[in-house]
Formats: sequence, C-alpha cells, structure tokens
Amino acid sequence: MSKPKMADPDDGIFKPGAKLRHIKTGGFYKVLLLANVEATLEPAYVYESMQSHDFWIRPKTEMEDGRFELITE
Repeated sequence: MSKPKMADPDDGIFKPGAKLRHIKTGGFYKVLLLANVEATLEPAYVYESMQSHDFWIRPKTEMEDGRFELITE
C-alpha cells in the first residue's frame, strides 16, 4: 500500500503571502500556507481574514475554483 502524496507548498496557484479577494463577499484574505487535512490528506489552504484576523481552512479545489481572485499591488 503506497502512502498518499503530501501537499507541496508550491503546488497551489496561490503562494504564501498572496493577497486574495473573495468574489462573492468582497472580503480580503492573506494566504498563510498549503497544508493537508489530517483525516484525508487532501490539500487545503490556511488563510487569514485581513479584516477580522480570523483564520480559515479551505480545500485546495474550492480555493482554486474561481471563488477568489489574486490581488496584485
């Protein structure tokens, strides 16, 4: 039985430190890292709200499906 591949921080389209805007809500977020969900090893982003400073985790597939846009300065 082979071990599932762990998420590589460079695999995601959003890199640590990237600033994003949620298309639907208009909220602003900063990507902290790409991690793995413990139970499934599914890659997931850990990110922080730039308004409330709450921390969130979202599966990589959801984060990269068009809900967020990269903010370029």
